[in-house]
Amino acid sequence: MHRTQCRECREHLSEKEMLSRLDDILAGYKNVDGATIPVLQTAQNMFGYLSKPVMKEISRKLNKPYSEIAGIVSFYSFFSTVPRGKHLVRVCLGTACYVRGGKRILEAIKKELGIDVGQTTEDRLFSLDIGRCFGACGMAPVIMVNDTVHQRCKAVKVAEILDHYRNKKSGPEKEQV
Repeated sequence: MHRTQCRECREHLSEKEMLSRLDDILAGYKNVDGATIPVLQTAQNMFGYLSKPVMKEISRKLNKPYSEIAGIVSFYSFFSTVPRGKHLVRVCLGTACYVRGGKRILEAIKKELGIDVGQTTEDRLFSLDIGRCFGACGMAPVIMVNDTVHQRCKAVKVAEILDHYRNKKSGPEKEQV
């Protein structure tokens, strides 16, 4: 399911209706080996995060222990058990980015957004996370906002980068700030 369609689902469907849609999807995966992660990804796209009731429903429908589902969700960093913002800001703290100021950039973002790692702003516009390597070590330090990599970042430019997303009205970002 496409991310935009899922966001529209969250805006227009009740949780009960979305759970019904999830049940329809789960029915197709009932006896499929390796279905857990694709189902969790689909559910997260639908709901925006994986709540306890959603994980329990997946556990029940896939006939897997809840502890197994919760363990997978907690192991993989791309799963979230809290609602995420419209824009996911990830700061690379891999070795190259860390030594070139990644920690200072993280602190500047935390201050600018007023949140800590793993949290979402009250307006649900931004969520903050960290990563260990985005594959752009030669351009360190880097941050990613959604799928856009911002290279050679400086803490003094954090507000400008975030303002770009605050004021953004259209589709995926193609340019770098």
